[in-house]
Amino acid sequence: MAKPTRWVTDTKAGHSRWYIERFRTMAAGGADLGGEARLVDAMVAPGSRVLDAGCGTGRVAAVLHQRGHAVVGVDADPELIAAARQDYPGPRFVVADLSELDLGETFDAAVLAGNVMVFVAPGTETAVLRRVGAHVVPGGFVVAGFHVNRDLALADFDRYAADAGLRLEHRFATWDLRAWHDDADFAVSVLRHS
Repeated sequence: MAKPTRWVTDTKAGHSRWYIERFRTMAAGGADLGGEARLVDAMVAPGSRVLDAGCGTGRVAAVLHQRGHAVVGVDADPELIAAARQDYPGPRFVVADLSELDLGETFDAAVLAGNVMVFVAPGTETAVLRRVGAHVVPGGFVVAGFHVNRDLALADFDRYAADAGLRLEHRFATWDLRAWHDDADFAVSVLRHS
C-alpha cells in the first residue's frame, strides 16, 4: 500500500477489534445492518455482480449475497477481512488498498458504505473513486455514503468524483432515500461514468 489509510493513522490501537465486536454485538441484538445493501439491491437486476469497496466486517456484502448477488468485498484491513470471512461465508473477501485496486474483473455496481471515503488515505480520494469506478461496467454505478461533517467536505468529494470520471446522478440524505437538503449531515451519492 502506497499510503496508510486514515483507518490506520487516525484511530487508536485496537480500533479494528472494537469495530468487529461492535458489529457482532449489533447483529446478535437484531440491529438492522442491511440498509445500504437494500438500496443497492433495489438498483440492480437479480443475480448482479457487486463490489463492496471498503467492506469492513462484511455486513453489506453478506446481505447482498443473501439476496442472490455475486459479491466481492475489499478492505485494506486484514483483521476486518478475517472477521468478514469468519462471520459471512459466501461472498469473496479480499485484502487490498482501494487506491490501487485491480481485481481483473468488473461489476454491475460498487458500494462504498460506512464512511469509507472518510477513512481512505489523504490525497487518494480521486484514485479510490477512479479505481472503484474502473471496476464498474458501462451503465453501472458507484454509490458512496459518508458523514459530511468529518474530514471530507461534500464539495471536495464532488470534485474528486468528477476528476475520477464520475458524474453525480442522485444524492440523498440517508440510505433509505430521504431527500437531500443542505443541512443534512450524511450524503448518499449515486455516481455514473461521465
